[in-house]
Amino acid sequence: MSSRIKSWLRGATVACTLAMTSMVGASASMAPTFTLPSRSGDTVSLAQLKGKVVMLNFWASWCGPCRQEMPLLEQMHKRYSALGFTLVGVNVDANSKDAEEWLSKTPVSFPVLFDRESKVSAMYDVKAMPSTVFIDRKGNVRALHKGYKAGDEGEYLNQIRALLKE
Repeated sequence: MSSRIKSWLRGATVACTLAMTSMVGASASMAPTFTLPSRSGDTVSLAQLKGKVVMLNFWASWCGPCRQEMPLLEQMHKRYSALGFTLVGVNVDANSKDAEEWLSKTPVSFPVLFDRESKVSAMYDVKAMPSTVFIDRKGNVRALHKGYKAGDEGEYLNQIRALLKE
């Protein structure tokens, strides 16, 4: 592996680790619409999910914090999906085979979409891995969480519960 790639990977890992949490203020904005290919072979659009509380989790197979939170996300999906909540993983790897390989070892039941060119990530201003966007039933972005550290799942659960109550 070239020293340039190694340096980039070190920087990306640091960015994952140092990412800060930021919450979107009271003035919600409409979530950018998109359609992406899914792991199951079909395409999924955000419009198909209107009426549900949506948690978009942008992640990459090379991101340590992403790997750490994935089993916790699976638990949230299983616990709240019957209540009008859906979790959607948005993988940003340029080569989706990397994501598939990692998911074969850590399977999830929620939909995983592929943003190979990072176009959707750019629409959501994703600058840290992982980044999690909460969207209310009306399609408004209500919160953005950048990065992941142990314990952040409590904030996720608070957001999910609050949005489900609305």
